[in-house]
Amino acid sequence: MRTPRHVIWDWNGTLLDDAWLCVEVMNALLSEHGLPLVDEARYQALFSFPVVDYYRKLGFDFERTPFEQVGTAFIHGYQARQHECELQDGAHDVFEALKAKGISMSVLSASQQSRLEAQAKHLGVTEKFVKLVGLDHHYADGKLELGRQWLAELAHAPDEVLLIGDTDHDLHVAQTLGMQCIVVPSGHQSAQRLEQAGARLVASLKEIADLLSK
Repeated sequence: MRTPRHVIWDWNGTLLDDAWLCVEVMNALLSEHGLPLVDEARYQALFSFPVVDYYRKLGFDFERTPFEQVGTAFIHGYQARQHECELQDGAHDVFEALKAKGISMSVLSASQQSRLEAQAKHLGVTEKFVKLVGLDHHYADGKLELGRQWLAELAHAPDEVLLIGDTDHDLHVAQTLGMQCIVVPSGHQSAQRLEQAGARLVASLKEIADLLSK
């Protein structure tokens, strides 16, 4: 891996350990609609972007209940408990390794901007990033265009930027925009799915810190 000049982090599942909360909140919503519940394995097998497709896989019928309604219900349930989530193990180790190398950081997220900012502030990490980049709505339809816009603002060539994420969508964004990419199976998709997508996997954020420290 070429040493990057800038790292773009995904937020949910990569830095923020929140997949467990997504499972719990979704199960409450599935139960309310009389649909089969998910465990961690089924969740990681089904979760995808745009999330409207993931909701279809779970069995939601948008002719009976519009996606906007169930999507908003999920977000309300998630936001009520969002501050129960902590950073992933090893996050601060990577932050220190990047700082020692003089590598700047930002966040690119399919999360709503206001929620992203609130979570980063609650965890005391806002100032570690040159910018937090999120969506202007809560329907998580992807972040390719956001990434394109943010990359254009950065004073670095795409191949000097490393995107670190936890889904095949992160890999797709990085490949489309010409960035380096590392994927950690720590959140919303399984290692098997990520390997099948052709991602470069590392086992943990601690492993990334070790790579960067060499």
